[in-house]
Amino acid sequence: MRNPNLYVGITKAKGRGIFTSKTISKNEVIEIAPVIVMSANDRALLDKTLLHDYIFEWEPDGQKQCCMALGFVPIYNHSYQSNCEYFMNYEEQTITIKTVCNIAAHEELTINYNGDWDDEKPVWFEVSEK
Repeated sequence: MRNPNLYVGITKAKGRGIFTSKTISKNEVIEIAPVIVMSANDRALLDKTLLHDYIFEWEPDGQKQCCMALGFVPIYNHSYQSNCEYFMNYEEQTITIKTVCNIAAHEELTINYNGDWDDEKPVWFEVSEK
């Protein structure tokens, strides 16, 4: 399931991103995407490729796995002041994207890669740049 008003656009600083053609209200589910779950061994291989930047940690019951989300989920850009958050459903093997505020038409939709929409801990690509 994906909100039909979402589209892929180009940002000045981050390349592709997800935008909305119409206003979206706070607390609205805008996407539920299936995921492909992979093992820790697969993760070690993926970490050596460009796909590293698009996978999510997937740790049901402490199992060290990863997943690739389908749909638009891999294209949402990171922001510490994100306007969306994501939730993992291990049983259904899905990731749900939900708004945390009202979003104006043609505004970019962002998530915080830390998992919590207001977590300001530096993410992996900022740590590796220092």
